Amino acid sequence: MAKKNEAEAKEQQEPKDSKEKDTKESKELKKGEETSSGFNISDFFQGTREELAKVVWPSRQQLISESVAVILMVTLSAMLIYLIDNLFRWAAQQVF
Repeated sequence: MAKKNEAEAKEQQEPKDSKEKDTKESKELKKGEETSSGFNISDFFQGTREELAKVVWPSRQQLISESVAVILMVTLSAMLIYLIDNLFRWAAQQVF
């Protein structure tokens, strides 16, 4: 029975200890962030290079086919808007 109570006491203490560790670590991180001085251009370019290395670039075929699809959809949308605009213009001339 005593062992069971000890185990329960340890389980209850562990979350408190981990919370205390988390708050200490977060305070230390905040201190580190506060002491860093502004913008560093070399870190910026290094980070940019690392992020661009992660990009999955499309193939030439994929780029062409998707570009054609976008141009086609924009052209069709513009034609539809033009036709609807002319329809409303004609209707307005008939009424007024």
